[in-house]
Amino acid sequence: MQFLPRRTTRLSLLASLLTAASILAGCAASSTQRSYEVAEVGSFHVGGGQVTLAGLPSREIVFTEGAAPRKVDPNGDFETGQMYAQYVRLKNPRARYPLLMWHGGGLAGTTWETKPDGSPGWQQFFLTQGHTVYVTDAVERGRASWSRYPEVYKTEPFFRTKQEGWELFRIGAAGSYDSDPAKRLAYAGTQFPVAAYDQFSKQGIPRWATNDVATQAAYDALVQQVCPCVIVVHSQGGNFAINAALHAPDKIKAIVAVEGSGAPDPDKVDISALKNIPFLFVWGDFIDQNTSWKQYTVAPNKFQRALRAQGGVADRLDLPQQGIKGNSHMLMMDRNSDQVAALVQAWMDKNGLMK
Repeated sequence: MQFLPRRTTRLSLLASLLTAASILAGCAASSTQRSYEVAEVGSFHVGGGQVTLAGLPSREIVFTEGAAPRKVDPNGDFETGQMYAQYVRLKNPRARYPLLMWHGGGLAGTTWETKPDGSPGWQQFFLTQGHTVYVTDAVERGRASWSRYPEVYKTEPFFRTKQEGWELFRIGAAGSYDSDPAKRLAYAGTQFPVAAYDQFSKQGIPRWATNDVATQAAYDALVQQVCPCVIVVHSQGGNFAINAALHAPDKIKAIVAVEGSGAPDPDKVDISALKNIPFLFVWGDFIDQNTSWKQYTVAPNKFQRALRAQGGVADRLDLPQQGIKGNSHMLMMDRNSDQVAALVQAWMDKNGLMK
């Protein structure tokens, strides 16, 4: 575990983090029995704006069996580019700042909620640790809603197959997926609950490859509305979180990048504004066995090295190197996800993010 914060030796911090995490993990085992007082539960949409369509043909549609057809005119004003945020605000939070949880590609905020095997997810874990939590669905995902294409979105949506998810999320090797669950071959020692893979696949959401600008703008608007904050971000969301910090370095107090699949190039972007924002990069297992992930780690690793070079806190939690084996790309859904969350929480404690 390569934690290198200021004025603390590597070995002493490693020992204290592992001790704190073991205590937290023990507490997490009974997290469903732990209580917290909620001040408010709610949601809102943020970002986006109006677009007007014209010149499209009208048609008649029967919306439900037995109903009369209704003429529908698709022309007019629409909202597009918005994202959805759900929040659980604690009455007496222990954390100094709200915790924003941003999902990855082809997914939505369900990433952080109840796990596919029915166990409590990271939203619940961090609520029990005293964080007010915001879980979001980015532009085009989940409750953020779609827009028409090609009139608004310029390309058609992409739908991830179950085989791609199985292999890309490092549950099994290339060629190990089968339509018959009994014939699927997961990596030996995987922590992903393989029996719940079909349930997990129901969370898949179509995505577009042409909406990054709108998505970044919506995340930036969210930061302006609810921060200062700490961001826990997964996969594709990593690049959005780092850019959000570049756009508002005074608003973001820390970033935990859980297997971020991208990052700005420090040779092309001035990242000096980030030197006072602590970063933690978390990596699971089987990366060296997956061609795509060996490529995806290049940019985040380069970014981490550049952060360290400028004197910032840019820590790395490589789980296999710490003897924590078998984690998939969806490590917040793995059987040992509370153990990993406890390490993240210990890092936040050490970096002064708790009261």
